[in-house]
Amino acid sequence: MLGKIIGIEDDIILIKLNIELDKFQSILNNHVIMEETDRKFIGEIIEIKDGIGSISLQGELMNDKFVFGVIRKPSFSATVKLISKEKIPIIIGMDDYKENKDLVIGESAIYEGVKIGVNINQFFSNHFAIFGSTGSGKSCSVARIIQNLFQKKNSIAYRSSIFIFDAYGEYHNAFKDLHSKVPEISFKSYTTNTKFSETETLKIPLWLLDTDDIAILLNAEKASQLPIIEQALKLVTIFGREEETVIKHKNDIIARAILDILASGRPPAQIRDQIFSVLTTYNTKELNLETPIFQPGYTRPLKQCLLIDASGKIREMELLTTFMQTFLNDELELKMPDGTFKYTLKDLKDAFDFALIAEGVLKSDKVFDEANVLKVRLHSLVNSEYSTYFDVEEYVSKEQYIRGLLTAYDGRKAQIINFNINYVDDRFAKTITKIYSKLLFDYAKNLEKRATLPFHIILEEAHRYVQNDNDVELLGYNIFDRITKEGRKYGVLLGLISQRPSELSSTSLSQCSNFLIFKMLHPVDVEYIQKMVPNITNEVVKRLRILQPGTCIAFGNAFKIPVLIKLPMPNPAPASSSCDISGVWFVERKGKQSK
Repeated sequence: MLGKIIGIEDDIILIKLNIELDKFQSILNNHVIMEETDRKFIGEIIEIKDGIGSISLQGELMNDKFVFGVIRKPSFSATVKLISKEKIPIIIGMDDYKENKDLVIGESAIYEGVKIGVNINQFFSNHFAIFGSTGSGKSCSVARIIQNLFQKKNSIAYRSSIFIFDAYGEYHNAFKDLHSKVPEISFKSYTTNTKFSETETLKIPLWLLDTDDIAILLNAEKASQLPIIEQALKLVTIFGREEETVIKHKNDIIARAILDILASGRPPAQIRDQIFSVLTTYNTKELNLETPIFQPGYTRPLKQCLLIDASGKIREMELLTTFMQTFLNDELELKMPDGTFKYTLKDLKDAFDFALIAEGVLKSDKVFDEANVLKVRLHSLVNSEYSTYFDVEEYVSKEQYIRGLLTAYDGRKAQIINFNINYVDDRFAKTITKIYSKLLFDYAKNLEKRATLPFHIILEEAHRYVQNDNDVELLGYNIFDRITKEGRKYGVLLGLISQRPSELSSTSLSQCSNFLIFKMLHPVDVEYIQKMVPNITNEVVKRLRILQPGTCIAFGNAFKIPVLIKLPMPNPAPASSSCDISGVWFVERKGKQSK
């Protein structure tokens, strides 16, 4: 016997040890069994002080199966013993391993040789999070888990689809040769490095994006900006068609804008200046400042009708109004694009220019300023190197595009799709992850048979993207929050990898069911984890500061109890090692040192 129970405080059992501790290896963090006539309680030794052991109650052993949680406590007469080695897998390991249902993650950091793993459904059917400070082993753990998944002896996860948003370009090295080891498995890589010809450049068909996507792309901040975006998208449906139709729409928009100005009641000089401004920026071959206006006996260009007479009035206001009304066309109808035709960033820019006046923003300086911000951002995007990512030459439907992402270069299914987003700034990287995540979620949600094509989206440095930002106020939702709340039923699951969990969206984090937490040092992050993560105990929190690299505390739906896991290094490893300062600095001295 290990000792006798002398106290019970909440879920902590106190025992008076009756063994000579110096004759044993450390028994801290070992598991014990407390047996009564009809019950067997399981606990973990968390502290030893002055011959008193503190045991944290964790569950019961029923018919040789471990059940987490306890309803009643052991009696003072229960016998307390260390669990025998053969029963340890029942408590923390895999006692009934099945290759196509279970996945080995690593080994117990306490019990040598005991493999720790998860039921694949319990882990991969839920959102998960992996946290740890820099250098603690997060990237290596992700690589190791995925390598283990695809290197099973008899089973191949051929229909899996894992999308990795690679913040530093680390994972290419870990998976690029996986095909040579497992020929059935394919790794596909996209990059934001436009100068790296060996990897396909990331390309997003602009016509597959909706109002919300464009709002994110242009970093919209206010709901009042959404109607301008919607109008631009409606206009882009006709701007790519035959010239006659385009001109009719443009003339109608320009004429309505000018009629609004003429009827505004503003001073004549202001009316004249605004009409000049509109027709200088927005014009067609039929409607511009030089357009001839015919009157009985003479003809003059439109701009001359804007002259102010000696009384300070625009004498030809009525003539201009009548002339503009001839361009109105109530039969023209605009619809939102449905992804069935191709358009470019330049087409959208042109449509956006006309959307500004079509929505009547000229009536309000405030509304104009809010809309003009988006116009400036779109113009900047068109003229930036980032426009390359939307330069798609051939039309593809959403179905074709998603299927293309999932198809390897040899035509077979791709299981790992890696997006190296290291070569764009954080704001644009956030935009990319949101747009792709929404595309995948919408696609999965619209499948005829729900959850028949699961997508796993793994976000490295997730705190950069999954944030408590203003999307909820702007769009009514945050795509990552929506995925964590609704994605499970459609088979869209998130994996959040982060060194700063306190900066993550609290909603997204609260929906995660499994956690691997490596060494954490920042007190704010440790405190945040303790508040946000379910079932995390003080004992777990205390260990986070002293974990060795590659060792984590794992808990959640897929784990019987919180368990310490030592993960082996992946082979090959991701390119995540620190800079070799001494190797870079020092060179061998040539010749003998002078005396």
